[in-house]
Amino acid sequence: MSAAAPYSAVTAFLNEAAGLADAALDRFLPPAGETPARLHEAMRYSVMAGGKRLRPALVLGACRALGGDAARCAPAMAAVEIFHTYTLIHDDLPAMDDDDLRRGRPTCHKAFDEATAILAGDALLTLSLELAAEHGAEAVRVLARAGGSRGVVGGQQDDLDAEGRVLTGTPADRALLERIHRGKTAALIRASCELGALAANASNIQRAALAAFGEAMGLAFQVADDVLDHTADAATLGKTPGKDAASGKLTYVTLLGLDDARAEARRLLDSALEALAPLNAPELAQLARFAVERDR
Repeated sequence: MSAAAPYSAVTAFLNEAAGLADAALDRFLPPAGETPARLHEAMRYSVMAGGKRLRPALVLGACRALGGDAARCAPAMAAVEIFHTYTLIHDDLPAMDDDDLRRGRPTCHKAFDEATAILAGDALLTLSLELAAEHGAEAVRVLARAGGSRGVVGGQQDDLDAEGRVLTGTPADRALLERIHRGKTAALIRASCELGALAANASNIQRAALAAFGEAMGLAFQVADDVLDHTADAATLGKTPGKDAASGKLTYVTLLGLDDARAEARRLLDSALEALAPLNAPELAQLARFAVERDR
């Protein structure tokens, strides 16, 4: 998203959601000085490092679309961001992506040490489930499903297994890439929308519409992320660009090329907006467009 792009409304909503999320995160995270202090400091260092707070914004937008408010969905907003941060900490580890920079500053294992980073991620994962429980057992199931072997963790394993794969452009390559990103990215974005729906006591039809929206938006977000990894610099991204391509990772750009990857992102955006059509959810529609057209 260029500075001149007409996104004042979505920017205002993202800023509002980030402020609400940060307040909830500060409330629910253990104090940095509480024993074991190094662990709690590492947790706060990673969670409170900034970022778009897109997933809490999706929780808030989904909840509001069904008549709820920020007070009702605050635990879910914190839960998805805490869960997301756990995945970032572990993805950055030397055994995974081996990255030194996240959100414009040293990754957790660089700022502290590898063992503390692992423990911080573990503690954040369990805290996210504790917070989801504030919305009932179904909310815990939604978040746990998004994070397990059929979600984030499974997507990461598929991603690791695909490193260095020789691409031939076959349907099998395309299916593998989609499976990776349905797990790594779309699963948690879908869960964010579902948690917002649960916080607002959604009907089954409303929840299904929001889940379908989240799935398509999550894939669109990942395609846009792959494009940015090939086109943006470290100062813009706040993380190291080009590492996926350099390490032989399977991405939409390496499989489809830059122009076709951009077209795929737009197609997925259309699918997301179509799923959202039965609901009055302008904030979610704006977020979906932002996810595809952003520049960082």
